[in-house]
Amino acid sequence: MYVCILLFPVRCSSHGAEQRTPPAPHCGTHHPHRVVLIPMGQDTGRKRYNKCPYVTECGIFSSCLVSWRGSRSTQKTSPLILFGRSYLIKQLLRNTCDREEFAEGKRSLEDMSDKQLENLIVDDKHGIIYCYIPKVACTNWKKVFLVLKQGQPYQDPMSIPSENVHHKINFALLNGFPRPEIKAKLKHYTKFLYVRDPFVRLISAYRDKFQKENEYFYHLYGRDILRTYANQADPPETAHEAFASGIHVSFYNFIQYLLDPQTVSPFEPHWRQMDSLCHPCIIQYDFIGHQETLQEDAEQLLKMLMLEDHIRFPPSYENVTSRDSVSDWMGTVPLDERRKLYKLYEEDFRLFGYRKPSELLDG
Repeated sequence: MYVCILLFPVRCSSHGAEQRTPPAPHCGTHHPHRVVLIPMGQDTGRKRYNKCPYVTECGIFSSCLVSWRGSRSTQKTSPLILFGRSYLIKQLLRNTCDREEFAEGKRSLEDMSDKQLENLIVDDKHGIIYCYIPKVACTNWKKVFLVLKQGQPYQDPMSIPSENVHHKINFALLNGFPRPEIKAKLKHYTKFLYVRDPFVRLISAYRDKFQKENEYFYHLYGRDILRTYANQADPPETAHEAFASGIHVSFYNFIQYLLDPQTVSPFEPHWRQMDSLCHPCIIQYDFIGHQETLQEDAEQLLKMLMLEDHIRFPPSYENVTSRDSVSDWMGTVPLDERRKLYKLYEEDFRLFGYRKPSELLDG
């Protein structure tokens, strides 16, 4: 069941009684807040909350918690205080996974192949499992795992060259262990992943792999996409030659490729659905962070792992693809294809609390 988030600025009277002002007018306020979950449609005594303005105004549920700070007294008296964004998204995830349409295709760990577990990195020393999703801060989190692997004194993750983190041989992967050990680690270790708005992630993957002179992705995908969707009967042999000639895969060409029934499934990991990479309805994660609140969530997670005094998470990349640019990119894609694209990634939107982008899908 969906819930509505109400944020109440909190004041305490001289005798310690909690007083509440009306719900905050916007999520960006800097006052202390009490965060309460109200089931949709529940009568609060003053009015019936059939809509939650914070869901539509902020985009995702967790955005409303950015400026929340709770006093100790408030935490003791509030019945449904959320200590972080991750708790809320986990509740939404569990509810969504239990819904009939998701439960019908639900599998167990026994049904999964080793290949399906290849994105889970294990740190036995600290009891951590991280499911990495390409284009969702995975380079920096892999740097953290390499630092943890090297042991104390921990070096600055920023000192690790980015090219070192993309070799799987540098990490212990969950699928490299016997099945009984896999089950034990999943039961006892702290498991986390980071997610991102599915359309923003898709745009980021396109920019990284096709707007740059990337020979590997050009040979593996680019030439075929140009040949099939861009009326290029004989595309240049190399990405360098293509860029020099002003020939490149357009964003619409990329979307055409994704929507083509002939495209092999599962997708390449950079544009594969997050659900298919990390299987959140089968693996119960302890922490789910968001790219949109990366630094705040990283601080919270490091505290949870008791590493906040030892590890400083690297700062965000400045040229990151923003959510504000989605409408511009999607404007190059016809409406019917946009609707099909949403259906292709709908489970990611629903599982991880991202709102349906109706402004892109309504005619």
